[in-house]
Amino acid sequence: MIEFPVGDGTISGYLALPAKGTGPGVVVLHAWWGLNDFFKSFCNRLAQEGFVVLAPDLHHGKIAATVEEARQLVSALESDGGERASKDVAAAIAYLRGHSAVQGQGIGVVGFSMGGWYAYSMSCARPADVAAVVAFYGTGNPEADYSAARAVYLGQYVEHDEWEEDQYVDQLEAKLRADGREATFYRYAGVKHWFMEENRPEYDAAAAALAWQRTVDFLHSAL
Repeated sequence: MIEFPVGDGTISGYLALPAKGTGPGVVVLHAWWGLNDFFKSFCNRLAQEGFVVLAPDLHHGKIAATVEEARQLVSALESDGGERASKDVAAAIAYLRGHSAVQGQGIGVVGFSMGGWYAYSMSCARPADVAAVVAFYGTGNPEADYSAARAVYLGQYVEHDEWEEDQYVDQLEAKLRADGREATFYRYAGVKHWFMEENRPEYDAAAAALAWQRTVDFLHSAL
């Protein structure tokens, strides 16, 4: 874990470096559970693929084991309308952009569920920095203006997800394309929300393997 600046203070994050020491930068935004071992492992796997990866701890040290605990953490996170979390994510992007190990003109942002919302949001708020967005099950605002964004988008969604309505996902995909963005959305049938996360009962090995390969290929192509 490292500390990096945000405003007048600091925030913790997990930094993973590739064996060769340099590479494109990727920010990983955890789901509402917090920065648990799965998300750290995901960072390590991306680093093995040649990326410099940073996952900010948006819950500031707190980790949920149950849905109810996660709800409480998200409630606290959103008590200010998500302003603090947005600043934390922006600080992570700025830190990674300035890191000596990072190469390339832009970075990728990979968001899981709750983190997906902030990934989409940052592509609009920091268009010069965010070159690629990968969202796992989480959506962004389908009414936002993505026309000024410069990112390409990869959406990895569950078909008939109880947490994200199909119509909402379809609206987001249509809005991105209407605003001139390149967007590729996949729907995984027969799996559930959190299918990517090995520490969850919803984990599906086959779908996770396919989504992982699509993610790596996309990030290499975009960055």
